[in-house]
Amino acid sequence: MITQNTAGAALPYQNTSNISVYTGLPVTTAQANQRPLAVMMPTDRAAQPSYGISRADILYEVMEEGEISRQMAIIPQWEDLSRIGNLRSCRLYYIYAAKEWDPILIHFGGVGYMKGTIDGPDMNNLSGTYEYGIGGAAPGAGFFFRSADRSAPHNAYISAAGIIKAAKRLGYSLSLRSGYYNPKHFNFGSPDNTLDAYGASARTANIVDLRKIFPYSKSKFLYDPASGVYLKQIHGRAQTDAINGKQISFANVIIQNTKWRKMDKKGYLGFDMLGTTQDGWYCTKGKAIHITWKKTSDYEPTRYYDDNGNEITMTPGKTYIGIAQQGRQPIFTP
Repeated sequence: MITQNTAGAALPYQNTSNISVYTGLPVTTAQANQRPLAVMMPTDRAAQPSYGISRADILYEVMEEGEISRQMAIIPQWEDLSRIGNLRSCRLYYIYAAKEWDPILIHFGGVGYMKGTIDGPDMNNLSGTYEYGIGGAAPGAGFFFRSADRSAPHNAYISAAGIIKAAKRLGYSLSLRSGYYNPKHFNFGSPDNTLDAYGASARTANIVDLRKIFPYSKSKFLYDPASGVYLKQIHGRAQTDAINGKQISFANVIIQNTKWRKMDKKGYLGFDMLGTTQDGWYCTKGKAIHITWKKTSDYEPTRYYDDNGNEITMTPGKTYIGIAQQGRQPIFTP
């Protein structure tokens, strides 16, 4: 656990729970209070595999311009990582997703639509290049580095040591902050949680195929009964972490259908990350149910409900959240 007292920063949030808000699994009190990272990582074929992605307790995937998706990894325990990335630019809708977790946002530049949102005191970010795509100083840019084993733009990284030094210089808290952090997110059940109680309304979903949602990455999840988790694929092969070679996996897979629009002639997209009328799917243990979701303010967690209006019970473990353009649907295979 990293400790740091930052003058003028928001007061630290005192989390006394020994259960992770991200996974519902046991952690130390110190770990429960550590501020996570929100790391922008690519799905580009040439950029695989990423360093540190297996540390993500929550992984978002959202479409960007050009029919290529990008990932945002929420990493609570990161202080020992010597290489995180590779890193890519951010978009406005990722910031709204990140605000649920009070992270330090790690990215490599961005677009003009982010300005005004990323500038606020609620968002602390480190960027490896100019901000917003319009020039200007990038916070913490001097702490990023490029590797020689890949060519740009797939070789930009940062280390935990660099993050700690940059945070100290910029006055960022390394502990969760009161006012920006909500301790109640997912509604976790027991490890043997299933969707059997939903009967025939729970569809068999041993394979969750997202190629119609993310046609470039072709993200796919294969349920492994032995481990009780979904193994993730990208581009038709196992998605692994470059640090350990292990395939990333998730106890929970959420598909969140979302209203969207094109913002300009360049094709930049906008997603409505707040709403009360949209639906989606929740998958665990080889089954899937139809859900709805609600989020009414920036720091309020997104809530997921079954068709009876009850908040869904999730399996303890890691969670993947695919933000789907409204009208695009997953393919479930028995």
